[in-house]
Amino acid sequence: MAVRVTRVEKNSPADKAGFAAGTTILSIDGNEINDMLDYEFYTAKPILNMAVSNAGKLEYITLEKNEYEPLGCDFETFLIDKKHTCKNKCMFCFIDQLPKGLRETLYFKDDDERMSFLYGNYITLTNLSEKEVERVKKMHISPVNISVHTTNPELRVKMMTNKHAGEVLRYIDEFAESGIEMNCQIVLCRGVNDGDELRATLQKLTSLYPQVCSIAAVPFGMTRYREGLAAVTPYDKETAAEVIDIIEEYGDKMHALHGVRLVYPADELFLLAQRPVPPAEYYDGYPQIENGIGMWRLYYEEFMDSLEKKRFSVLPVKADIVTGEMAFPLMAKLAQRTMKKYKNLKIKVHPIKNDFFGGNIWVTGLVTGTDIIKQVKGKLISKNLIIPETMLREERDLFLDNVSRNDVEKALHVHTFISGQNGADFIDCVLMRKSSILRHRGR
Repeated sequence: MAVRVTRVEKNSPADKAGFAAGTTILSIDGNEINDMLDYEFYTAKPILNMAVSNAGKLEYITLEKNEYEPLGCDFETFLIDKKHTCKNKCMFCFIDQLPKGLRETLYFKDDDERMSFLYGNYITLTNLSEKEVERVKKMHISPVNISVHTTNPELRVKMMTNKHAGEVLRYIDEFAESGIEMNCQIVLCRGVNDGDELRATLQKLTSLYPQVCSIAAVPFGMTRYREGLAAVTPYDKETAAEVIDIIEEYGDKMHALHGVRLVYPADELFLLAQRPVPPAEYYDGYPQIENGIGMWRLYYEEFMDSLEKKRFSVLPVKADIVTGEMAFPLMAKLAQRTMKKYKNLKIKVHPIKNDFFGGNIWVTGLVTGTDIIKQVKGKLISKNLIIPETMLREERDLFLDNVSRNDVEKALHVHTFISGQNGADFIDCVLMRKSSILRHRGR
C-alpha cells in the first residue's frame, strides 16, 4: 500500500531528503507501509532504503538519521489508515444503549489493535486477520489490551453475537507463546459469564502469567435505552459479593505464588457489595487504573498525602461540588477532611443521580449537564461550582448530552471550575491554588 505525505516537518530527515507534501512512500527496506504501526516500526532504524514517488516519478532513496529519530512526515489521518470499526453486537455494549442526539463521536465503536498499542484501547480480537496477528508477533507489539469476557468459545459467541468470537481466542495463546504481554478485561453480566464460567476464565488467564499481566473484572453498565437488546439484570449486594469472592480466590492464589494478585474487581463491585475498598497494596501498582480498578483508593491516597503536606492560609470561601452517586461517599469524606483542616472553607458535595441514562449508571464520568442543572438548582451554597473533568470531553467544554459548561453557568448563575483526576487536584481546586475561584469571589 502506498501512503501519501501531507506535510513535512522543516529540517527533519524527510525534509533534508527532499520529501514534500504529495510525496508517496511505496516501501521501506522492502516492506510495504499500510498504517502508522508499519511506519513507526520501519522508520526506527538509522539507515532506511526507501522507494518513493514524487510527482509520479519513482525514486530509490537511502536516508540516514539517528536511531528512533522521527522521520518527520504527517499523513491525512494519524493512523494513516482508517480506524477499524467493531463487528460485534455485544449484549453489554454501552454504545448500543445510548439515546439519540448525543455527540456523533460517541456512537463510533472502534476495535483496532493499533489503538490498543498507541492509546491503550481494548480489542476483542475479532477484527484481527492472520496477517495482523503475525505483525503483532513480528513487531513484538506489547502489551496488547484484550476484552476477553469469557474463555468459553460458545459463550463468547453468544455474548458478542459474532460467529468468530470463539475461534479467535487462540490468538491469546499465540501471543503468550510469542512473549507478548496482555492486559485482559472481563465485562461481567449477571448469570451469564460469572459463577463457574468466571472461574474457568480466570483459571485459563491466570495460567498464562506473566504474559497475561493483569485482569480487570467490571460489571456491565445498563442504561434505560435497551429496547430490542438482550435481557440482562444488574448486580446487587449479594451477587456483587459472590463475584468478589471468586475473583479474590484466584487473586489470593496468584499472590501466594507470584507476589501479585493479577486479577482485580472493579471499585463498583466493592461498593455494591458494601465492602471496604481494599488498601493500596492490594492493587500492585494499579495496572488497571484506566479501567477504574483502584481509582477510589488511589484518589484517596493522593488526597491524604497532599492534605498532610499543604500548609496554606485560606481566605473564607464557599464551593459546591458535583459528583456521581458512586463517588459521593468518598468525595463527601474528603470534603469533611478538608474543612476540618481549613476552618474558613465551606464545601457542599452534591450526588447527581443519573436520570439521563437511567438503569444502573452511577459513575461520575457519565453524569450529564442536564441532570446537574435539574438536581442542584436551588440547593447551592455558593456561586462556585466545581466539576470533575471526567464529566467533560477533552476540551473541557461539553458534557455527554451536549450541554456546555456555559449552559450550566447560565442556568445556575455560577462560575464553573474543573477538578482533575488526581486526589491532590481536588485540594488545589477547593483551596484555589490551581483554579480561579479566588478571582471570582464576590462576583
